Amino acid sequence: MRAAFVRQANPTDPLAALEVGERPEPDAAPGWVTIAVRAASLNHHDLWSLRGVGLPPERMPMILGTDAVGVTPDGRAVIAHAVVASEDWTGDETLDPKRALYSEGPQGTLAERLAVPERNLVDKPEWLTWEEASCLPCAWLTAWRMLTKNVGLHGPGTVLVQGSSGGVNSAAIALAHALGHRVWVTARSEAKRVWAAGLGADATFEPGSRLPERVDAVIDNVGEATWSHSLKSLRPGGTVVTCGATSGSNPPADLSRVFFLQLRVIGSTMGTRAELVELLGFLEATGLRPHVDRVLPLSDVGAGLAALASGEVFGKVVIRP
Repeated sequence: MRAAFVRQANPTDPLAALEVGERPEPDAAPGWVTIAVRAASLNHHDLWSLRGVGLPPERMPMILGTDAVGVTPDGRAVIAHAVVASEDWTGDETLDPKRALYSEGPQGTLAERLAVPERNLVDKPEWLTWEEASCLPCAWLTAWRMLTKNVGLHGPGTVLVQGSSGGVNSAAIALAHALGHRVWVTARSEAKRVWAAGLGADATFEPGSRLPERVDAVIDNVGEATWSHSLKSLRPGGTVVTCGATSGSNPPADLSRVFFLQLRVIGSTMGTRAELVELLGFLEATGLRPHVDRVLPLSDVGAGLAALASGEVFGKVVIRP
């Protein structure tokens, strides 16, 4: 079958490590099922994999991709929950020390077919397109958990989102607005600030700007470049929720600010299958839908990853294998 994969990582030029070609058909173990992939969206995780981050040589060749929707052999339209827990694990899948995403242990989603644990399947509703549904398992589910479980708010508040155009940030803006929060956003260009306003941002600012007032919570997946601003933007007792560090993972701790102002620093990773079902219910009730920047064939996955790496994407890039 055709797939996009990495055979040998390239830490300095990740796109040079990308290959598109034939790979073996997936072997569905007991309790797993092979789905025909209809759509798979790209994430920065794919670029990290091409660099070899979290993917040692002994696991290669590895098919890339963590998000997928498709059809089971009996014709069921499904979304594949991306967190693959241990066979005997119960409870929150994200807390399983042995958990993995597709393309970390199991082969990834950027292929014509994908082996998925049956317990990871969620029915795809008819009111979502294949492309829209493929945006949910990673970026949208990550933003949903950050805003509903980890943000520390039990009613409307002011939420600052650091960045606007990427998958998690654009989802966080749209979801926070739909949840009733006042949403402030930082973005590097006027075009991205206009985009954020279109998603529901109440106000937009240049990165690092002094805000009109301190906020209740900050959504931050940028890391080093925004961390100091995130902490300085919080009211006493406020919460910063982090799910990534695209600019680096060693920011200044600023511990005196954290303990004097009693700030909460919460890490957040993905979400559970149950939370994915909750997210679907919220989208149905509100009419909110993911924004798809572009849809590409598998042969053009390199162009999609290049756009992601350069920050040219507004929303999500979707691949139709």
